[in-house]
Amino acid sequence: MKKIGMKLIGIVLMGIISFHATGVLAITENELNSQKQQNNQKMNEVKEKEKEVQNIKDETVREVEKLTTQIGEYQSQINGLNTQIEEANQKIADATEKLTKAQEDYKKQEEILNERMVALYEAGETSYLDVLLSSQSVTDFISSYYLISEVAECDLALLEKIDKQKQEIEKAKNDLENSKNELTSAKNEKQKVANDLQSVKQEKDSYVGKLSEEQKKLQQQIDELQKDNVSIDQKIKQKQAEAKKKLEEEQKKQNSQSGNSGGSSNTSGGGSSSTQKNPSGFIYPVPSAYAKITTGWYYSDGRLHGASDFGTGGIAGQPVYAVADGVVVTTERLTTSYGNYIIIMHNNGLYTLYAHGQAGSIAVSENQYVKQGQQIMRVGNTGNSFGAHLHFEVRTSPGLYQNRVNPVNYLP
Repeated sequence: MKKIGMKLIGIVLMGIISFHATGVLAITENELNSQKQQNNQKMNEVKEKEKEVQNIKDETVREVEKLTTQIGEYQSQINGLNTQIEEANQKIADATEKLTKAQEDYKKQEEILNERMVALYEAGETSYLDVLLSSQSVTDFISSYYLISEVAECDLALLEKIDKQKQEIEKAKNDLENSKNELTSAKNEKQKVANDLQSVKQEKDSYVGKLSEEQKKLQQQIDELQKDNVSIDQKIKQKQAEAKKKLEEEQKKQNSQSGNSGGSSNTSGGGSSSTQKNPSGFIYPVPSAYAKITTGWYYSDGRLHGASDFGTGGIAGQPVYAVADGVVVTTERLTTSYGNYIIIMHNNGLYTLYAHGQAGSIAVSENQYVKQGQQIMRVGNTGNSFGAHLHFEVRTSPGLYQNRVNPVNYLP
């Protein structure tokens, strides 16, 4: 019993592994293209975000440069004010020194005058009498008296002069002090502005750093998406190689059968497809009665359509044919966009797309070989469609949306 149980478990595990392996292998080229398209869309969004971040960063850097210039200008003004303040300090020091000297001179002269006045006061009237008695003549007396008077007046005049100089020096010193205070005040104001600008600049610098980090992260996302796209492209090439190989094998088989039977019909699967062919070998994808293009490469308003529409009245439910032999690479059922659609890879390197098929009408499967004129679905109105019609595209290799070419060049 235990052995049977272990075998059952082993079978279940193998089934699960096989299921997952099949699921991985079953991924279609269309799904790969869809993944790539999503990656490209994300990449474009990330690039737009990166561009936006770069613009913000550039603007912030310009603001930082402007702030740096302003800070430099203010610093230059501050340096100029510092020079003026230093000059004012020097002048104040010189004035203080002169004022100190004048005060000392005034004090000395005042002491001399006081001593002289005290001596004259103590001598009193006798001093004049002494002068008179000691004089040899009246002229000598007058000369001596005049000399004493002149000395006293000179002492007073010198004191007045020194006092005036002292007042002038003191006034100049006060003016210098006021000027210095004004310069210091101006310097402090400019220093405050410079500090504020420096603070803003540091914030901007920090913001630029954050933006740079965000750019790095965005670039990493872009690199990862691009790496993923490279992997997807490799898988698509592998799918296309497999489809091409199958197409070649089927073509060889068909040629062999045709040689043995002496030829065969171009159509398979019924229907009345047009037997007319383009030099490319394509036939119309709808019955000849409905093979009229109602909308071409451009819409009537000039916008690019990128396809040919077949929408003649009564076309709803009509069969859709493969325009040439090929391998089905995509069958998709969407509620938007193309709706129900099929993509076929042909042996001439072209791809054809048939869209807006009737719900439930897809008659082929992916990796299936189809023959020219074989019915693959019916005309419908699924997806982004406003009235029953067949949307028909021709694409060059590798069969992507951007590889569309005008179908008219390949139709009869």
